[in-house]
Amino acid sequence: MLHRAVGPEAAHRFLSFVNASPTPFHAVSVAASRLEGAGFRKIKEKDTWEDEVKPGGKYYFVRNQVALIAFTLPQQWKQGTGVSIVATHVDSPNLRVRPVSKSVKSGYLQVGVETYGGGIWRTWMDRDLSVAGRVVMADKDGSFTSKLLKIDQPILRIPSLAIHLDKPSDDPFKPNLETEFLPILGIVESQLNASEPEKPAPTTTSKVQNNHHSQLLSALADELSVAPDVIHDFELCLYDTQPAVLGGLNNEFIFSPRMDNLVSSFCAVEALADSEPTVAGNVNCIALFNHEEIGSVSTTGAQSDLLPTLLNRLNPVPGSLAQSIAGSFLISSDMAHGMHPNYPSKYQEQHRPALNGGVVIKTNAKQRYASDVITIFLLKQLAEKSGVNVQDYEVRNDMACGSTVGPLLSKIGVRTVDVGNPMLSMHSIRETAGSQDVQSCIDLFGTFFKEFATVNQSLSLD
Repeated sequence: MLHRAVGPEAAHRFLSFVNASPTPFHAVSVAASRLEGAGFRKIKEKDTWEDEVKPGGKYYFVRNQVALIAFTLPQQWKQGTGVSIVATHVDSPNLRVRPVSKSVKSGYLQVGVETYGGGIWRTWMDRDLSVAGRVVMADKDGSFTSKLLKIDQPILRIPSLAIHLDKPSDDPFKPNLETEFLPILGIVESQLNASEPEKPAPTTTSKVQNNHHSQLLSALADELSVAPDVIHDFELCLYDTQPAVLGGLNNEFIFSPRMDNLVSSFCAVEALADSEPTVAGNVNCIALFNHEEIGSVSTTGAQSDLLPTLLNRLNPVPGSLAQSIAGSFLISSDMAHGMHPNYPSKYQEQHRPALNGGVVIKTNAKQRYASDVITIFLLKQLAEKSGVNVQDYEVRNDMACGSTVGPLLSKIGVRTVDVGNPMLSMHSIRETAGSQDVQSCIDLFGTFFKEFATVNQSLSLD
């Protein structure tokens, strides 16, 4: 019998986080719960902060259920204090249920979906899929609420075409995403139970019933323990019901969906939750954004006013904002490309990050990453203090380079460095990363929150 190591404790905690977070909405909700358990208090953007935000306090706020900013103020905090920020994103490539999804073909109930981000879509075929997201419901008093939902049972599947039916000219790895990529929900009830009359569709007070299969609405209602007619609309993502696990002979790997970029988000939350406000030094902050996979252009993305809002509200006195920005530092954390043993030619010869080899510093002369020599130096000083190994990554000159929230946020004027844990199969429905790298990332962020002010003072710039 094979006896494997249990695996790093931090990696197990990440599994719980990612398995509970099939959508960005859930990831933010789970993060908020973790922060509240660590003593953070929820505040709201619409409220006045002057009487709420105090030196030595721990706070967070959420925008539209899908972006989160949390911060701690040092005990001697005053306006103009710098901010130490870890910025990540909580969205991943996936499939979204269309606003009008009802489709019936050849006796099958099908659900129309739209692709979100740049996924490896062939990996979504022949998987046990379900739906999760948020549902707008009517309350008994006539008001409305948006409630999170996650159906654990696999109810959808995108079946691939049998190899016998493929023409030699067809590419089975590239299905037509409009005509050959519709999930099946079930079989038309009149054909499944020919001797039984088809049940009448439930009535609703909105048009949602006309846009989606009544069977899908009933499944949502059953999960929420409500009647179908109280559902007015929803925003649903498809997800793989197979849970994330540790793998490899010694549990050295994580096999999981959405590691790009829930690994970074988890590590940021853990590091801030485990930290305590310092006596002096910087404000410590994490920013979990939405919509990075499609350009960050939204009210909850990195190009929104989320982070500037925080900086402005902490520094309302003229001149204090510029002082704060000058003393601030931002770590943009997004997953990095680990060395793939089957495709060595895809990597620059001196830049081949290893899984479980430590946090990767990402650079690009075209500023697809925001790192420069100064921010890299400071990051390496922090890594040395935390005992974390770092690796370097640059893309080949003959290949395109991805990007992160880093270059977008650097427009604020805050010094920025891009980092991330190495992984394989980025944007697949099942990705692979190193289980030991999770703790390394937490340790680096924790040292950043504790030691940055000291490290920053050691560097003199003209």
